[in-house]
Formats: sequence, C-alpha cells, structure tokens
Amino acid sequence: MPEGDTIFRAARTLHRALAGHTVTKFESVLPKLSRVDVDSGIVGRTIEKVEADGKWMLMHFSGDLILLTHMLMSGSWHIYRPDERWQRRPVDMRVLIETGTFVAVGFNVPVAEFHTAQSLARRPGFNKLGPSLLAEEFDEADAAARLRSQPEAEIGVALLTQSLLAGIGNVYKSEVCFACGVNPFRLVSTLRKDEIEGLVSTARKFLLANATEGSGDHIVTYAGMRRTTGRSDPDANLWVYHRRGEPCRRCGAAIESRKQGMDARTTFWCPTCQPMQAVAAQRFSAAG
Repeated sequence: MPEGDTIFRAARTLHRALAGHTVTKFESVLPKLSRVDVDSGIVGRTIEKVEADGKWMLMHFSGDLILLTHMLMSGSWHIYRPDERWQRRPVDMRVLIETGTFVAVGFNVPVAEFHTAQSLARRPGFNKLGPSLLAEEFDEADAAARLRSQPEAEIGVALLTQSLLAGIGNVYKSEVCFACGVNPFRLVSTLRKDEIEGLVSTARKFLLANATEGSGDHIVTYAGMRRTTGRSDPDANLWVYHRRGEPCRRCGAAIESRKQGMDARTTFWCPTCQPMQAVAAQRFSAAG
C-alpha cells in the first residue's frame, strides 16, 4: 500500500518528467474530471509542478487548476514514453496526461479531483492535514505535541491519524513502534516525553531513508523495496510487518498481530520487545 514515502517518490518522478511541459492530451474515465476538461480545457495548460503532501499528490496546472489524487490501497502512477507499451491493462487507466515527451497514467486511482487553490483549502480530509514527515521544514516538537493532544488514543491509532502527522501508513506504524520498543496498543497518556519524541524522530528517519535519491525513481512510481531494518537482504527488510508467528529479529519471540482502531487495520508487534508496561529508557536503535 502506498505510504508517504511512496507518494513522495512518485511526485518527484512525475515532477521531473512533466514540470514545465505543455499538456498535449488528456483522458479520463472519471466523469467529474472529464467534465472539467470539457468546460475548462486541460490540453494547452502547462504543468507547473507535482508535489506530495502526506499521502496526497498534487499536480499543479497553469490557470489555477490542481489535480488532487490519493492512491488508497491499490492506485499507482506510471510514466511512459509516448509509444511505450503500458505495464498495466488499459481498462485500469483512470487518468492520462500526455506531453511531448512523456505520458503519465494513473491506474486504479480511487480519488482524483480537480480543484482551484480556493476549493482545495476547503477539501475535507486534506485541509486539516497535520505536518508532513517528509517536509523540508519539519518541527519535531510540534509533531510530538500533536500526538500528546490525543491522550486517550492508542499510539498505533494516533500515528495513523493524518490530521496529527501526515505520511505514516500501516507498515510504518508497526515498524516505528517496534524500533522504539513501544507497544502500539498503549494509550498516548502512558507514554513518556522521550518515547513520543522517539516515535516522531524515528518515523521521520524511516520515511526519509525510503525517499532518498537512491531509493527508487521508476517508470512504475510505486516500486522499490521498503526497508526499516537497515539490512540489504530482501528477506530481512522489515522488523515485524507481515511477520505474524515468525521469530522476532531481536529476541526470537513469535511476532503477534491483531486488528486495531475503527478501521481495523492489522498491527504487528513483538510481545517481548514491546511490553504494555513502560520500561525505563527502553528504546532500540532504528537501524538495528
């Protein structure tokens, strides 16, 4: 599932390919996008920039028009040369934007909307985003304070709440909690100040590490192996995620999992390394 690092890399790839170029062709099977194209015209506009904000992507066109997309569970952007064969079925195409040199195709994109700057500022779910963990200017103290503002929330749920912090998904939720030795089912109110600060700094470290220049810019923008352990072995790239019943990479105990929160997202953790009771000064190295 695309998380903040994936969307960041996708936006970077699309920006490098499309920014400064004029749209020569636009297609969409989504009626609302097609209506804007008919009424306002997309062809002839310049793509000014493509950027990420948490799990959202924004493609800015000249004339105050912004394409806002969210991949949810299955969407992805691909970039091709004009006559290059697609790696996905044409029936999966939702949005196509072509310039003289590249074709950007959004496959199975579940959320795609055109906005002006004014309407974007009113868009529910986007207008109350918390600070992006991948933003150049990121205030860790402010982010920690945002988490502390939800004392009755389980920390695993709080980390997924995009109005508190933008960019963390289900993989990073489990991985960050493990790396910090924090049980994801503990209430925020039970966490020490240093534990919350450690969660914020580790989350930012993990996302940045997976969004670096060497982490992958591909034709398929959702690509590359996400890694939190610091190990090059592809079979040892994550600490706990999707490893239920397997031995913990630190202590050997069996990894556990269960549903968490209103959305019933599956959380993975080590019962030994991440006890429900706070342990003084217990925090692992994020790199192992």
